[in-house]
Amino acid sequence: MTRPETGTPTAPDPGERLAGALRVRRFTPAERWVHRATALLMGLCVLSAACLYLPQLAELVGRRALVVRVHEWSGLLLPVPVLAGLASRAFRADLRLLNRFGPHDRVWLRSALRRDARPASRPAGKFNAGQKTYAAWIAGAVLVMLGTGLLMWFTHLAPLVWRTSATFVHDWLALTVGLVLAGHIGMALARPESRRGLRTGEVSHEWAEREHPLWRP
Repeated sequence: MTRPETGTPTAPDPGERLAGALRVRRFTPAERWVHRATALLMGLCVLSAACLYLPQLAELVGRRALVVRVHEWSGLLLPVPVLAGLASRAFRADLRLLNRFGPHDRVWLRSALRRDARPASRPAGKFNAGQKTYAAWIAGAVLVMLGTGLLMWFTHLAPLVWRTSATFVHDWLALTVGLVLAGHIGMALARPESRRGLRTGEVSHEWAEREHPLWRP
């Protein structure tokens, strides 16, 4: 800050210094860009799928061939941000955390099933058990969708019965993915500090202590 009449710098307000000190780094730029790129590709997949399967949207959008191409290529590119993110040490560290379930995660899940919202009843590290479960489920769903989608795209890869089965699995899993993503977005909208962490990379120290007491940034 500067004094308006002289332009000379002034000492920061104590309240501003305290606010800055009470924020902690949660995600690096690389991690945030992986999330944004994945969210963009997933959104294209879901929206293009809706335009292909819902007659009202299909009539509104038109250009079915273009929508099909958008759906195919966005689905094919969906794993790319995660694969590119492996170059980041912080991203690899977060993947290891997401893939490890400990005793405190079982406690968190039991509390969630009982709808016990007390912070003390839901111990969590950098990621809670709900986030770990979602990450594991969506990763598996993307791989299944990619495999079944390739069978539907390249019809010469498998016999007709395989392609029919792939279509059935792809369609119903797509519906499930859409519902799970809607729940994920709804929970994110209800948690502004979580969104701020993904947008800026930083969260408040108070929020981190309350929601992720086992996390030591």
